Amino acid sequence: MRGLKRLRSVQTISAGHALVQNIRRGHHELAADTDPQLRLAAASTELAHAV
Repeated sequence: MRGLKRLRSVQTISAGHALVQNIRRGHHELAADTDPQLRLAAASTELAHAV
């Protein structure tokens, strides 16, 4: 059976999904000054440089 088998996996996926939604809605300072259509791509680039 495929899918999320452990609670930790569900928590990780859920947290990542919430982060992406918040970035798209502009709730974070990441890429806040960019076009809303490109906000997620710009934020992922900023996060990649930070890590």
